[in-house]
Amino acid sequence: MSTKYKLKEKTLGSRAAHLVATLHERGRLVFTLTDVANITGLKDASVRSFVHKLVARGVATRLRSGLFILVPFELGHEREYFGNPYVVARELVGGKKYYLSHGSAMDLHGMVTQPRLVVYVTVPAQMRGCKVLGTEFRFVRCKSSQFFGTTELWVDKREKVVASDLERTVLDGLKQPEHCGGLTEAAKGVWIRRADLNAKRLVDYALRLGIGAVIRRLGYLMETYGVGPGEEVERLRKHLTATYSPLDPLLPREGKFMARWRLRLNVSPEEIQAVTRT
Repeated sequence: MSTKYKLKEKTLGSRAAHLVATLHERGRLVFTLTDVANITGLKDASVRSFVHKLVARGVATRLRSGLFILVPFELGHEREYFGNPYVVARELVGGKKYYLSHGSAMDLHGMVTQPRLVVYVTVPAQMRGCKVLGTEFRFVRCKSSQFFGTTELWVDKREKVVASDLERTVLDGLKQPEHCGGLTEAAKGVWIRRADLNAKRLVDYALRLGIGAVIRRLGYLMETYGVGPGEEVERLRKHLTATYSPLDPLLPREGKFMARWRLRLNVSPEEIQAVTRT
């Protein structure tokens, strides 16, 4: 079946068909007004009018001002389409440096047992969060000096995104557990992927971040879940200071003090062990 025939009820003529075919050829299912101008040769107001008609006919869906996505042919009369939220996140940053992180990276790495309803994106500069067709996108700022530990992951047959690698995902969860459902969810992710974690890389990353609370939490979980050899755990212990940090920074500072890791156990050892049975 030809593209032109498929577009019969959603077409604006040859120019629209040419645009859709070209976007498909370029792998640009999410596109901008600039993409449309470059492909069609239209200018300014004409581009906006042209795309407005595409949206009205259900050929494309508006994601936000100036950003659109093609509606797949197979959806028939459907006029509102979101696509893959991680691809949308990539496009929302507009070509700037980013990586999918925290709960979203945990999802991509198979570290969760429940779907995530918020998309988290780490960026080096402040960005305002937004909602796109009901999905919330939150942008977490990270210092440029701490912007490391990323990888490219395929999210479908034709699209890939930048995300934190497995080890950096663990550390981001321990640094900011509020972005992944809490400390116990971060711990559960460690347990689920414990056999695949590179202990040396985990420790290298933690020492490079240089955040005492993260070093403490990581060491405690590595020891509890048997992640890596003892010498890697000891590398972390060598960098402990006298200060105590809460195991979960989101909970009240209560519970027993654990001298070995300089932690205030406001999440009980029993709760940490319980994630191994879920």
